Amino acid sequence: MDFIVSKFNYWIYIIMMMIGFYAMIAKRNLVKKIIGMNIFQTAIILFYVSIGAKKGATIPILEAAHHAKIPPESIEVAKYINPLPHVLMLTAIVVGVSVTGVALALIILIYRRYHTVEEDEILRQLS
Repeated sequence: MDFIVSKFNYWIYIIMMMIGFYAMIAKRNLVKKIIGMNIFQTAIILFYVSIGAKKGATIPILEAAHHAKIPPESIEVAKYINPLPHVLMLTAIVVGVSVTGVALALIILIYRRYHTVEEDEILRQLS
């Protein structure tokens, strides 16, 4: 039980991922599939941001006075947060918003042509 409580945030990410995955696979409405994709993406972003955080660490910025006096090999890297996961997730958010916008635009075009956003009805009209 202690293992579950200590890794509570990871369980939340797994639950969010499964909700998003279920929505993408099981739902037949195209808008619901896009919402499921966004939930899945949000879980992944939260996971990466959480693994990039450290307790007791600080941002990786050296003051000018310290930078001039301390040689680079004597800097304790473990005291600083790695900014790379956070920067990559900012990029992922921008890409996700762009993909969502394009997907919703395509759904609008599909609706104008087939007068529905239900996958089954679209496939029925195509055959």
